[in-house]
Amino acid sequence: MHALVARLRGTLLPAVVTPMSTEGVVAYDVLGSYAGALAAQSIGGLAVWAHTGRGLYLTAADRSKVLETWRQATDLPIVAGVGVPRSESAQSLQEASDATVAVAQQAAAGGADAVMVYPLAALGDLPDGHAQAVALHERVAAESGLPLVGFYLHGEAGGYPYSPELIRDLLSLDSMLGVKTATLDRAIGCQDAIWAGRGTGKLLITGEDRMYGPSFMWGADTALVGIAAAQVELSAAVLRTWTSGDHSGFLTASDRLDRFAAATFYAPIEGYVQRMLWAAVWEGLIPEEASHDPYGPDLPAGERDLVIRCLEELSHYPAI
Repeated sequence: MHALVARLRGTLLPAVVTPMSTEGVVAYDVLGSYAGALAAQSIGGLAVWAHTGRGLYLTAADRSKVLETWRQATDLPIVAGVGVPRSESAQSLQEASDATVAVAQQAAAGGADAVMVYPLAALGDLPDGHAQAVALHERVAAESGLPLVGFYLHGEAGGYPYSPELIRDLLSLDSMLGVKTATLDRAIGCQDAIWAGRGTGKLLITGEDRMYGPSFMWGADTALVGIAAAQVELSAAVLRTWTSGDHSGFLTASDRLDRFAAATFYAPIEGYVQRMLWAAVWEGLIPEEASHDPYGPDLPAGERDLVIRCLEELSHYPAI
């Protein structure tokens, strides 16, 4: 487990999209070429079944085949998002825990190197929610046999705030690789979570698409972000310049990334998946017919124009 921490620290892991038709049928031929293209770029690993890839909306068969496609495309570490599938109606926290464990076991069987545990939002309102959250992570690790990434996810995507105390308790588990923050726009929560992990030796993972550069200044040392599902170099350049101490380059790279984030991550925030798919089409990573997010909101054509206009402007900037 510690070897995987060392391997991932300082690297970028895109949370990848899943190419689909308007009916939600996964385009596996497209997925294979997309996987090969991303795996060849400057990344340290990748995340499947995450929110960007609509992992909890996929059928069990599709989850397995998506993971299989990525596993065949790369030897890089793969982190799989695990939680309660949308097709399942968990009537209790016990059922939600059982469902999460089952998906983690599926990830292990498919060759994932680690799992990222979606939060059970109901725990945030319980007096013993803290203890139950720790117990859930312990159970997932024990029954899947895989190391874990904790996931402090913002409420708009189904999560809840993790206290610094919970962050520290999660990172104290031997099975834990690190904790990812995806607080959206909650700078204080992001700072507190990152600072809580200092000195633990575990990964401090940013998932902050709209606070990407600042999160490194607050102490994040690794990135797992949906904004890297396309235009990987924009995200990679920020991390590369920060870790190398090129502060002038970091400011330039952060400005570019922020411009792209402003064109893709805004209300309705669930629209970001479709916006990233549009970016992937513009880049030539996937074709138009496989660039649909059937699970997100309908977006006006002007939003696509905004994404394309941003990408065209950024394409004229000199390389960093």
